Amino acid sequence: MQKWQVFVDWLVGTLKRLGAAALVGMMLLTCLDVILRKMGSPIFGAVEIVSLLATIVLACAMPQTHVEKGHVGVDLLMRRLTDRTQDITDAFTALAATILFGLVSWQMFGYAAVQKKSGEVSMSLELPTYAFVYLVAVAFCVLTLVIATDCLNKIRRALG
Repeated sequence: MQKWQVFVDWLVGTLKRLGAAALVGMMLLTCLDVILRKMGSPIFGAVEIVSLLATIVLACAMPQTHVEKGHVGVDLLMRRLTDRTQDITDAFTALAATILFGLVSWQMFGYAAVQKKSGEVSMSLELPTYAFVYLVAVAFCVLTLVIATDCLNKIRRALG
């Protein structure tokens, strides 16, 4: 299990760095576009590129957010339960989330394949959109692995 956790952590770290690079790219492109727009020559397709980079940022941030428990949680009732009951409830919730994000990831891989086959591109720059959908699918796949690992850890703790 230790090697598996190291592998999952490496995947999450890789996505985190990719998302951070996309965020920096968004910032630089937006600043440069504003400056050039004031000079009368905006960057063609800047809005499109920024929106695609935002997709990358959001998808790549999700696994790290789960690792840090940075998502919103309602725990008014949960705090009153025993630790074992909390772990069992968390394990069931994580199992449901694993199934959900596994299905979403699987469907996104299929959707990207359809986009690639049809030759779908973005409106202005005509970038192949399937590449971004594949990236989001990979990020959701990593999120599925993170949640599944968390689920197994909760089950292990609940069983003692």
